[in-house]
This record gives sequence, structure tokens and C-alpha cells, in this order.
Amino acid sequence: MLVYSEKITPRLQYISRLILHELLGINFQILSSRDSFINDTVPKLNYSSANIPDSAWIKPAGLLFETGIREQDIYAPVWKNKTVFFITGSGPDLPYDPFSAAFYLVTRYEEYLPHDVDEHGRYDPRDSIAYQNDFLDHPVVNYWALELGELLKTKYPRLRLKKRSFNARLTIDIDQPFALAHKSILRTLNSVIQAPSRLGIHSGKERLKMVFGKLRDPYDTYEMLHRIHQQYNVESVYFFQVGKTGKFDKNIKPSGRAYRKLITSFAKRTGVGLHPSYRSNDSFDILKQEYDVLFDIIGKPVQRSRQHFLKLKFPDTYRNLIKLGITEDYTMGFASEPGFRAGIADPFYFYDLEKEEQTGLKIFPFQLMDGTLNQYKELEPEEALVKIEYFIKRVRSVKGTFISLWHNSSLSEKGEWEGWSRVYLDMIKSLDSV
Repeated sequence: MLVYSEKITPRLQYISRLILHELLGINFQILSSRDSFINDTVPKLNYSSANIPDSAWIKPAGLLFETGIREQDIYAPVWKNKTVFFITGSGPDLPYDPFSAAFYLVTRYEEYLPHDVDEHGRYDPRDSIAYQNDFLDHPVVNYWALELGELLKTKYPRLRLKKRSFNARLTIDIDQPFALAHKSILRTLNSVIQAPSRLGIHSGKERLKMVFGKLRDPYDTYEMLHRIHQQYNVESVYFFQVGKTGKFDKNIKPSGRAYRKLITSFAKRTGVGLHPSYRSNDSFDILKQEYDVLFDIIGKPVQRSRQHFLKLKFPDTYRNLIKLGITEDYTMGFASEPGFRAGIADPFYFYDLEKEEQTGLKIFPFQLMDGTLNQYKELEPEEALVKIEYFIKRVRSVKGTFISLWHNSSLSEKGEWEGWSRVYLDMIKSLDSV
């Protein structure tokens, strides 16, 4: 396919690759020569302000021809039962510019603009265009791509589009490897004292048995997780914290034999990644130290990461990961709201807006987190499963990739997490049935 544009920019090249090639499976070439475009006989997409006969036509909104970052005046009406924006009016085959709209969402353009942050320095989802226009729970970029694909197939019936399939990837963050076991004497005593309120373990004898390994630690849910993932043949990735402990970092020392054994066992049989500490988001040196620790434990370069507390600052966080050589990040999602932070249910490459370039860092957006459902939304297990199945249906409808975020501790069946291991199992079963 040929794409005509009066101007070829890095933004246009990036979003064209995402929508046309990665989502629709179309090989394409962008031309700035109108004559060459008109004279060719292959399927054609005209991305310019003037109509060109015998081609599909999308009128540009202008965002892809700009440089720099500025406030955008965005109106987001509903058209054909889906929210659209960057409206271009009647005349073109679509009354909006799906390329500009998709670019705005997947680059997280709005998160580069001045904005308020929560107590952890995180972007508030309530400030997003998706939340304010009620489409945070819809993968609108996928909707727009599919609509464009239908338009192109109507004009060019012989055009072949990618045959997509639904996928799922279950991810586990290991914030606290163990509740009571394998800690220093001081931390063990503190854990034993705090355990009744935190874990619902009221027997001192039971707590001591856990400390000395006579009874399974409630956070030691690893073999259960691995068994379930194998039984239902689902892909999984585990993210381990290996930094120093602090107010928001409750992991144990990675030099301990039990923790190292746990990490290496998973590195041999499934995907593992780095779970950078709370403090590392503000210090590349700390991040590098933690990367080196995990590298030493697993004996190979670390390829995956997810930020602790989902701390994500554009573009700094991703630049630091790129500098380390990390190629996949799983932080793209909100802590307080489930949904599609980047408006898409597929992995995509990070575009650095300040440098105006596509990078080699692939972003894997997740749709929901256990803590969001239980702690932020205060849902009961049965209500949480309904919400989970809703998102599975949304992702399945566009044949995207469903990604969930859980913690080993949330499957402990202790305290506030009583009944949630069943939710996790039912979620996995729903991947085939919903």
C-alpha cells in the first residue's frame, strides 16, 4: 500500500507503522510525491488536506506535522458508537484523524504536559482525556485501526489484513517475597508483632512456625502459581525487587539463599524481570545497582521491567530503562483505575516525544491490577471477577493481549485477600470461556 502525505515526519512514520503494519499487517510506503502516488495502481491511502480520486482519504488534524509539545484543544464526540477525537469534518472517508488520535494516546502526550500528581508522584487518571470522556475502559486505538481496516478492505477487496488472535500474559510483582520467613532478626520480630492485623494470623505459635519454616509462609504462593499457569497453559512473567529496603520497599535482601534460589528457579522456567524500587525512579545509579544485582542472580542480561508503585515519569523512566538495555516494560497502567492507559490492547514501541524518535523499548500495557480492584475500588471478590471478565471481553473483541497485574501476597488467602485466590483462578478459566 502507498500512503501519500505532503510531509513525511517521524510522528507519521511511527504511528503508520503501529496502525498499518503492526495492527493491520499491511506493508506500506509513504510518498510525498503526489504524481507518483496518483500514477501507481496499488491500494492507496491519501493522508492530505485535498481529495485525490481513487484512494482512501483521511484528512490530517495536524498533530503529526508539529514538533514540540503543547496543549491540544480536544473535542471527543461519539461517532458510530465509539469515541473519536481530532475531528476533521465531512468530506474524507472518516470524519476524524485516527492517526493523530492514536498518536496522542500511545505516546502519552498528555503526560508530558503540566499536570498534578498524587502522593507518589504519579499521573492522576482522572486528568486523562480517556477518563474525562468515559473511554478509559475501551481500547479505542484498536477500534480505530479496525475501522480503518474495514474502510481499506471495502475500497480494495484484495488487500490482505493480518489475521489477529487473542492473547493473554499474567504478570506477578514480588514486592514482599515472604511475610515472615527469611528476614533479619529485627524484621522478623516486627513481622511477628504486626502479623495479626496484617495477615489475620492470631496464633503466636502459628506465626513462629512460619518464621522457622515449619509451616508454609502465607506469601509463598509460587508453586501454586506455577502449577496453575502450567495447567492452563498461560504465559507468565515474574518481577522481582532486589533493592534496599525502605518505607515503600519491603523486599528482603537478595543475597539471602532462599530468595536467590526462588529467583533462579523462575528464571529457568518462565519469564522474569526487574521490579525497580520506589527510590530508583529518581536515581539512575540506584536503578543500575539493582539491575546488576538481578543480572548476577540470573546470570544473563535483564530484558523486562515494571516500576514499583507504577511510578512512571515521561520520558525519564523509559530513557533510564533504555540506557540499561531493557527492551520490555510492563508499567503502562494506572494504580487507581482499571483500563487502557494508552488506549490500546497491544504492545507498542515507546516514542520519545522530546527527541521525536521511536525507540527499541516495547511497552506492554496491562488492563487491571489486584490492588486496584480490592484496595482502590473496594470490590468484593465476586464483583472483581465481573470487572475482570468485562475487560477480558473488551480485549478479546479486538483480538488484543490481555495483561493482568497480581502479587504473590494477594493470593495468600490472609487478611484482606481472603477469597482472592479463587478470583485469580476464575480469571484464568475465563480466558478461554468469556
